Amino acid sequence: MKKTLKTLGTFLMLLFLVTGCQDDDTKFGDIVAPTNLAFTYDVVGKSDEFPNGDGSGKVVLRATADNAISFKYMIQGGGEATVAGGVYPYTVTAQGVNSYEVVVIAYGKGGVATTASFMMEDVLLNFRDDETTQFLTGGTSKVWYIAAAEAGHLGVGPNTPDGNNNWPSYYAAAPFEKAGSDVSSCFYNNKFTFSLDGEQIKFENDNGGATFFNASYTSVGGTPLGADNCLPYDVSGVKNVTLGAASSYVSPAASTGTQFTISNNGFLGYYIGSNTYEVLSITATRMQVRVVQGNNTDLAWYLILTTQPPYPDDEPVYDNLVWEDQFNVDGAPDASKWTMEIGNNNGWGNGEKQYYKAENAVVSGGTLKITAKAENFGGQQYTSARMKTENKFEFTYGKVVVRAKLPTGSGTWPALWLLGANQDVVGWPACGEIDMMEHVGNEPNKVSGTLHYPGHSAGNADSTTTTVNGVQDGFHTYSINWSPSFIRFYVDDVEFKTFPNSAAVPFNHDFFLIFNVAMGGSLGGTIAPGFTQSSMEIDYVQVFQE
Repeated sequence: MKKTLKTLGTFLMLLFLVTGCQDDDTKFGDIVAPTNLAFTYDVVGKSDEFPNGDGSGKVVLRATADNAISFKYMIQGGGEATVAGGVYPYTVTAQGVNSYEVVVIAYGKGGVATTASFMMEDVLLNFRDDETTQFLTGGTSKVWYIAAAEAGHLGVGPNTPDGNNNWPSYYAAAPFEKAGSDVSSCFYNNKFTFSLDGEQIKFENDNGGATFFNASYTSVGGTPLGADNCLPYDVSGVKNVTLGAASSYVSPAASTGTQFTISNNGFLGYYIGSNTYEVLSITATRMQVRVVQGNNTDLAWYLILTTQPPYPDDEPVYDNLVWEDQFNVDGAPDASKWTMEIGNNNGWGNGEKQYYKAENAVVSGGTLKITAKAENFGGQQYTSARMKTENKFEFTYGKVVVRAKLPTGSGTWPALWLLGANQDVVGWPACGEIDMMEHVGNEPNKVSGTLHYPGHSAGNADSTTTTVNGVQDGFHTYSINWSPSFIRFYVDDVEFKTFPNSAAVPFNHDFFLIFNVAMGGSLGGTIAPGFTQSSMEIDYVQVFQE
């Protein structure tokens, strides 16, 4: 039922008070315990004809107390909410006519509190939305995931009467934006199961052990922080889901008119202190919901869910070694595998300061050493080496692994990367570029993974940086896993970047390998005045395919 009857039944209860003070009039300096705590609750639609309300399950709780600053409600089978004015609209969670225990805490100055318990009696919930129930559960059970591949799968906008209240106008996450970082990647691990047990919808969440918390709620995860973060959090257990009539600032044309509440503070992956979600749209495979932030009701968050997992289980396994160089033969790099590039080529498009010479790449002692030197040659003040497998080894899809130690010194710019083999035909960036690892000596503990393609190249490239200590002091493994579905970047087998591959981007044809150390330029930056020489050492490179 979606009636909005205004005849409200009111039940006033004066309650037994449990306070942190021995005397209602006791004062601790300016700190005064709240007194005279009282409650009313209005059941929406209550009348002589409908003594238990209109079936929407909606009630309005009101708390008053002398010397109170805020009130916290804890409702049996529902959730928790803290409100400043004491007025709290709520929708009950159990079908039929039921009573609920409600604990209310009135907070005064300094956090001193007065607590009371009361009963909210005989409230009817008789809302049905069979279509939403069927879509949610599939009639039996259905698993939903965060739609990580879709733009706006997480977003936020205003929740005000005059705002744009049906889309995330403040912020919308890019595809897979939260992947590849320890502080956010847990968001994509959630598996939400909605099932039907008779007439009751049930909910379970498998979050893999960690929850993505909004910055203002990280203390719930046990670690107060100033930014959103993934923190260990137990969400186990079966919870009830209650459908109800949505009531928000959203235009009816932009909503299904249905909301659902997950009991016992259940939530959909991103913790913002709320457990009621308005269903803006839903089909058998996609759902968009809207939820108001618990401690800031001026903000509404949006999530898009899908029945397709963000990381398909059928991604290829690349474990067949098809090409490698172990750099075990002293001397020049193996000419059957590598071509040395020569010259400065007008700074290689990046304002680089080195002249590439074959002599600066040497295999000795079981490693390849690409050495950048301060020396005048070919009109440049520095020399280095750049080598590639073009026309000797080119491939589409696979796993590339390089074990390397990076050079030291401000201005050095080592890179392990791949370039589209059709560059001579379509040009750059249409050919595509995969920078498996880039590093600059001016930021010694950071490495980045970057993709260049039309619309995202040079200074607007799709790049992710991660912190790795000691990359100049010892060897680390840098790798990519490149499939038709994703390109994943790793350091020491830890994923730090995920990119959804598709036919819309140029990463579905042959590429070749390039290793080099540049000096200065647009990324390398200022070269240290006292720089003499430094090397990138490579222990091995391996390419695996199916």
